[in-house]
Amino acid sequence: MAPSRSDVTPLSPALTRVSFAKIREPLAVPDLLALQTASFDWLLGGEEWRARVAAEIATGNTEVPQASGLTEIFEEISPIEDFAGSMSLSFRDHRFEPPKYTVDQCREKDFTYSAPLFVTAEFMNNETGEIKSQTVFMGD
Repeated sequence: MAPSRSDVTPLSPALTRVSFAKIREPLAVPDLLALQTASFDWLLGGEEWRARVAAEIATGNTEVPQASGLTEIFEEISPIEDFAGSMSLSFRDHRFEPPKYTVDQCREKDFTYSAPLFVTAEFMNNETGEIKSQTVFMGD
């Protein structure tokens, strides 16, 4: 393909750049992080994920997971029973507290930006039926 006059770009009086490209416009860059951020939002059960689930259900799609990733994990490992089967421990109702520091403070002081995770733990004595419930810190 021969270059046209419109493809010639003067860089300086002595130099010119000639384009032999067939595509005139560059391609749009896709959102490469969308899959990762959507997956992380599902894991935490964030507001954007809840809105997407509600929109999918409103359109009639019932195959969308309705439980967040952490909820599924806690349901999968609960209850934890002792060897004799007389006591069990279940986890439910996770929540994140607000982060201790802002993003800017973490950048300035070289801290990790994190939020504490709290879970309601239910300890059950299967022999007596007694249940003790307590909110426990699971980590940042």
